[in-house]
Amino acid sequence: MIKEYVKTSKAPAPIGPYSQAIIASGKLILTSGQLPIDVHTNQMVEADIRKQTRVVIENLRAILQSAGSDLDRVIKTTVYLKNMSDFAAMNDIYNEYFASGVPARTTIEVARLPKDSLIEIDCIALTD
Repeated sequence: MIKEYVKTSKAPAPIGPYSQAIIASGKLILTSGQLPIDVHTNQMVEADIRKQTRVVIENLRAILQSAGSDLDRVIKTTVYLKNMSDFAAMNDIYNEYFASGVPARTTIEVARLPKDSLIEIDCIALTD
């Protein structure tokens, strides 16, 4: 298997020892979980699920574009929510980005996320 590391300054740098994404065998892009960190300030955006969801998806978009793909090529996402009561609000924003072709998805409530984020999302996408 051939693996290529994806790194872009248009999304926040990893906060630990991991890559923003990996392209596997030139066909699949597997991203690391993205947090709602503003790429310009390197700070977590305010604790509002709608704003955090939007920033997370924009960070995923930047990574995918850096790898030669985009959100319309996403085939699977995993959404980690700190509180499942945020599910409907997260879905409203999520649907704005994936309305034309929703990928398969798993949504999980977790006890705690890095930096006390309300949400984290990772994805698998096809290359162009």
